Amino acid sequence: MSTDDTATAIREFKQAVNMSPQKLAAWLKTPESKEVGYKSSEGGESVGHQSGRRIVELLGQTQAEFSSEDVAHAKKVIGFIHRHLAQRPSGDIADSRWRYSLMNWGHDPQIGKK
Repeated sequence: MSTDDTATAIREFKQAVNMSPQKLAAWLKTPESKEVGYKSSEGGESVGHQSGRRIVELLGQTQAEFSSEDVAHAKKVIGFIHRHLAQRPSGDIADSRWRYSLMNWGHDPQIGKK
């Protein structure tokens, strides 16, 4: 992957993830965060919750610190956020599982909403 591709992926990642590392870390500790998302047949932590923990780490890194695995995860996050936003349910989303799932991936659709 070229440096330009890496820079683009990181820029898009930081645009899609609109929660600060502190807010995301605090969110991941809530019961609501732990209740949503796809869990494997063994149960345990959801894929989104695992991703959220990794996103907190990635937000604290400089571009030079991103490994190829980090860039791949950033692209996965971008894809999830864009796909999930396209599936927005009608009505109030404030306390919806849809919003909570997005928040596990670092995007709160309520940020910037008046």
